[in-house]
Amino acid sequence: MSHKPYITVEWNDTETDAKGWLCAYNFVNHYCGGGTRMHPTVTKEEVERLAMTMGYKYKACESKTTGGCKGGVAYDYKKPDAKDVLRRYLIAMAPYIKAGVSIGGDLGVDYSDVLDILEEIGIGLPATKEMKTDPVIIQGIKDHDALCGMKYDGFLMYDMITGYGCAAGLDEAWKAMGNKEPGKVVVQGFGCVGASMCNSLDKMGYKVVGIADANGLVECQDGLDVKKLIAGRKPKGELNPDDFEEKYIWRKNSEWLDVDCDIIVPAALEDVINKDNANDVKAKLIVEAANIPVTEEADKILKDKGVKIAVDFTTNLGGIRIYEVSVFGIVPCDPALIVKDTEDLVRKNTKLVFEKAEKEGKTNREVARELFTPDVFDTPDF
Repeated sequence: MSHKPYITVEWNDTETDAKGWLCAYNFVNHYCGGGTRMHPTVTKEEVERLAMTMGYKYKACESKTTGGCKGGVAYDYKKPDAKDVLRRYLIAMAPYIKAGVSIGGDLGVDYSDVLDILEEIGIGLPATKEMKTDPVIIQGIKDHDALCGMKYDGFLMYDMITGYGCAAGLDEAWKAMGNKEPGKVVVQGFGCVGASMCNSLDKMGYKVVGIADANGLVECQDGLDVKKLIAGRKPKGELNPDDFEEKYIWRKNSEWLDVDCDIIVPAALEDVINKDNANDVKAKLIVEAANIPVTEEADKILKDKGVKIAVDFTTNLGGIRIYEVSVFGIVPCDPALIVKDTEDLVRKNTKLVFEKAEKEGKTNREVARELFTPDVFDTPDF
């Protein structure tokens, strides 16, 4: 049986035209987790779909403690009052956060801003009553706070962990398809996930030949200088044209599927590969670094084209895994160990899905949904 979301709450801002939603798909041990996104296009339906994806993601994360939720605010995150809007949204959602709904950051929302606001309004890191009295978790919350300020490869831990996990998933998927040498990659989105993923892929020998941001698409078939582009990256994940070399080609960002490559990585918005453009996909592999970037209609088209997909909730789980292993004391609070834990888990899931799909003649998404269907539907903390 496919479950409907447990609860969805709607919010209307009193000072702007912003509107927001909080959806808890399922509680496990009276707790659920997921990010909050802010973008003008956010809808209630999108937040509910994302919350369901989080439920599957926590199952893929082997979590015994957490179900899936999601927050969303329909507002432009680039506006100067965006953080004020976020603050009013979190105040409105405070009763639910206190009841075990743990919301963090996502597209357009920095996790550090969420934590700062929750600290300001007296909530702190969201936790159930039982968690607040468990000595292991009390220490885990302290470890998590320390981890938030730690770096790995020059990135803050929360800024790199999802991207590095996605890069590991890409590498595992590419090898599962029988490829011996690293391929050519195009990444759509140059925020924390896209940028850190490019860095990890570059280290593994993959050639990043295209990067798209909100303003355009830069292409170079010889490979982009990823380290330089990351170093000069502007706030909110925008490329700096001052870092482009003469041989780079600047194109419309809508042309990201036209670039000659082996692998494409949607790492920003949902539904970017749909029935209108799925036939334009030239790559052999899609790695879903963003949540729900491929529509169901596109899935059918891609299946007929023989394009493989590394599925979102098995691939981009780094951001929730890092929280899980630090707060619940599963992995020591050491950046290298936590990165290895996420990469190993993503590789294991990816290998399992690809092998089972091949054996049973199913798509990767069909197999992933079978393997990682949420099976606990608990209640909030009360």
